[in-house]
Amino acid sequence: MSHARAFTRRQVLQRAALVLPLAPLAAAPLQEALADAAAAALPLLSSDDPQAKALKYVADAKQSKDAKPDNTCANCALYQGTYGSAQGPCQIFPGKAVTATGWCSSWSAQM
Repeated sequence: MSHARAFTRRQVLQRAALVLPLAPLAAAPLQEALADAAAAALPLLSSDDPQAKALKYVADAKQSKDAKPDNTCANCALYQGTYGSAQGPCQIFPGKAVTATGWCSSWSAQM
């Protein structure tokens, strides 16, 4: 025989009060995973792209004579990739992903 347990309204409200505040914490990893998937779906910016050439974009900042040491897309204010990702979107190149190790002349320090 199965014995179904009925919850009182008070028990349901008590459990909801415990669970609901934790929901954003549980959703954070999912949001980060979705952002990474969206960035991976973007085509990678080519150094041959006219806009990339105009802004002196390189996929590896070490290959640029204009980039200062430690200036990369990953630490640029315009980079929208998640921390630690290999590539991500950039506000300067909409619809394209840039490498985190890249650099362009629009590099701007994060605040």
